[in-house]
Amino acid sequence: MSPWLILLAIALIAAGLVYRHFAKQRRRKALLASPLSPEQRAIIARLVPITRRLPASLRPALEGKINLFLDQITFRGKGGIEVTDEMRLSIAAQACLLIVNSPAWYDTLRNVLIYPTVIRTRRDTHDGHLVSEHDLHMAGESWVRGPVVLSWDHALEGGLDDSDGYNVVIHEFAHQLDSLTGHTNGIPVLREGQDYAGWEKAMLDAFHRHVDRVKAGYETLIDPYGATNHQEFLAEAIVTFFERPVVLQREEPALYAEFSELLALDPAQWN
Repeated sequence: MSPWLILLAIALIAAGLVYRHFAKQRRRKALLASPLSPEQRAIIARLVPITRRLPASLRPALEGKINLFLDQITFRGKGGIEVTDEMRLSIAAQACLLIVNSPAWYDTLRNVLIYPTVIRTRRDTHDGHLVSEHDLHMAGESWVRGPVVLSWDHALEGGLDDSDGYNVVIHEFAHQLDSLTGHTNGIPVLREGQDYAGWEKAMLDAFHRHVDRVKAGYETLIDPYGATNHQEFLAEAIVTFFERPVVLQREEPALYAEFSELLALDPAQWN
């Protein structure tokens, strides 16, 4: 092949890539500007009542991000479950609530796997040269770069009760936010201008208080599972931020302030 033909082929490939990029950006912009249908709004209001308290100024952004999420994500039913529009909308609304006022996005996520009820799996644990297998029963799971795995029974229950401090969808998608750095360690990509030292102090102080209360057998505001490690504390604390914000702001004001800055939200003021 002549050099001119090679250059022409390279130019055509480059032009095609540029076109695909701009076409994708146009589609993304259109989806973010698109409202939900009245039927979709009714389903979300019924299955995810916390969205009813969202300030009116943020609702168009939530609807646009739900549309983008539904366009990007493939929902796959497992264990014999058939995925419905209600499942998609419920999960999408809860996932997008975290980032409704944030530039963060679940860029690498492509699949959400839905099981009908508790997810049963086997995992290896290592103790020196000894490897043991254990049966685990889970309500959800999140992997770096995806997928997110959910029990529909628990996802539905968590969405319907918006004040009990339990929400598996918000929990698992908090892990997705955490993993945008490439690691799930309780340190997400902070907001521009957000001070790392302030974040670290608020998180570690609250985590240690939480662990101490759990060890002492006291009742805790944040789910006891948050005492497992820093990443689980982040996920459980963010659930509390959305579902019991007034109490979290009173008991852990520094932590609440860091979450409020990270997500640009103040759910303690939502009516």
